[in-house]
Amino acid sequence: MFSFNKPILLRKALGLFLVGERRRRRGIVMESTLKELSNGESVLDIKDKCGVAGGVEDMYGEDRATEDQTITPWTFSVASGYSLLRDPHYNKGLAFTEVERDAHYLRGLLPPSVSSQQLQEKKVMHNLRQYQVPLQRYMAMMDLQERNERLFYKLLIDNVEELLPVVYTPTVGEAYQKYGSIFRRPQGLFISLKEKGKILEVLKNWPEKSIHVIVVTDGERILGLGDLGCQGMGIPVGKLSLYTALGGVRPSVCLPITIDVGTNNQKLLDDEFYIGLKQKRATGQEYAELLEEFMSAVKQNYGEKVLIQFEDFANHNAFELLAKYCTTHLVFNDDIQGTASVVLAGLIASLKLLGGTLADHTFLFLGAGEAGTGIAELIALEITRKTSVPLEEARKKIWLVDSKGLIVSSRVESLQHFKKPWAHDHEPVKELIDAVKAIKPTVLIGTSGVGKTFTKVVVEAMASLNPKPLIMALSNPTSQAECTAEEAYTWSKGHAIFASGSPFDPVEFEGRTFVSGQANNAYVFPGFGLGIIMSGTIRVHDDMLLAASEALASEVTEDDYLKGRIYPPFTNIRKISAHIAAEVAAKAYELGLATCLPRPSDLVKYAESCMYTPLYRSYR
Repeated sequence: MFSFNKPILLRKALGLFLVGERRRRRGIVMESTLKELSNGESVLDIKDKCGVAGGVEDMYGEDRATEDQTITPWTFSVASGYSLLRDPHYNKGLAFTEVERDAHYLRGLLPPSVSSQQLQEKKVMHNLRQYQVPLQRYMAMMDLQERNERLFYKLLIDNVEELLPVVYTPTVGEAYQKYGSIFRRPQGLFISLKEKGKILEVLKNWPEKSIHVIVVTDGERILGLGDLGCQGMGIPVGKLSLYTALGGVRPSVCLPITIDVGTNNQKLLDDEFYIGLKQKRATGQEYAELLEEFMSAVKQNYGEKVLIQFEDFANHNAFELLAKYCTTHLVFNDDIQGTASVVLAGLIASLKLLGGTLADHTFLFLGAGEAGTGIAELIALEITRKTSVPLEEARKKIWLVDSKGLIVSSRVESLQHFKKPWAHDHEPVKELIDAVKAIKPTVLIGTSGVGKTFTKVVVEAMASLNPKPLIMALSNPTSQAECTAEEAYTWSKGHAIFASGSPFDPVEFEGRTFVSGQANNAYVFPGFGLGIIMSGTIRVHDDMLLAASEALASEVTEDDYLKGRIYPPFTNIRKISAHIAAEVAAKAYELGLATCLPRPSDLVKYAESCMYTPLYRSYR
């Protein structure tokens, strides 16, 4: 016995009627407008009077029009035939079956061969491996994403360790610097000062109406490369690709946005190919008003539960924006909070090699910006949670060095507000090596964005102070890393535990192979975002970051420890992301911040069931 869903059948019938009616009316409108000729003759009846090169009839006057004349850009609402092959959301290339080729008017538009998605994946990977230049691989992957979305994500998921350095750090550094030259088609929204007063209208131009995650940048501090202005769009695009590939968040609910307020990079301002506003950066009230309008428009258009991830804002704006909107919007700063969570995970995992608890160790940072202070604060919070000591007391285990030297109490009046909690009692120290000797840290963390600052003398000093010094050179891209894996292992004579922001190859030293860990934000933010989305969380809480850190640390195995790794391999990242999502969601339910009720009984299985899979669908 058949069961009919009447509402669905009615909607389908109504939809078919409306499509037919729109086409009929469009035909009438076109007919009426085209009949108004001075001699009463219809354009539709004119034969061989509108021919253009090749003898093609130019019915609408498009080919004869100049740039100053207006024409109507007619389109079709249902993708089929030629338009279907150029829609990255639905295009399957040679994987369209014989039945689909007949049903969707694809006969003759494709070669006769029919390929499986697996064969397509094998072919693309073969082609990618022929490229010798990483930027060429990046461009090939971006072309694939614009041509065949599901194949792009299938490739990235199945070959994550090989392709993550291509679509993310370190290759993205070069790609962003040359983004204007390699720009092909927009992959997100560009909101500039020109759109002030109509940002809500601009948001409505985006074709997808249900958005769950926005990654937004103003391009002022891209990786360790500085102000790239509008060319920072590569960051939101890349981050959201990882939300989908690693965290299973559907690509259709992701929106990359660049806020273009100008750039102070004179090289870009002088570049004729620069794609952004050619003016100095707006600051002060003008900047604040644009961001306020943007945040209000996002909430108005997409609701209370859209996650807004701030990405690569300069320090002076990043902390202020996070503090301003954390109580009114669902906001997350990956540079401050995401980096902190992934580094804390490595520290928790490293305790099995170092011994003791976090409270037993002393931490020294080179770099006191968004990443450095964000990590330091989360370490202090974790110590507080585990020991019940006051936060101010926990902070005393953590020391920071900035461009002027060790941050101490005598400098407090001249410090930026986010550095002041780290100004401890100590005599001034200018150089990093002197700070290492004075503080005697067990853990050295680099977030300076300046390469080669962990010199041989610094690493040797760490090794002389500790049987197993933990050295984390976190700055990206690779060229900006404080030291390489080889330097850390060689200079410490194989005693160091090393992790970095960008990937390094395994290192052979005295007959032993060391595999360094990568403190990559991609471990945390995709699963963190998935946990927020699937639980309907309305605000980000610090305890959710701590839950993500502990979840990631628990994924490190004994085999990883034997290799010197304090992070798990990326090959298991979807499983790791599901576990992180479950722990983040559990904490959200515990804190009363989750709105998707009732709470699922098995959050890990629920997270896995929510994940996007890029296998091809069959079209009817």
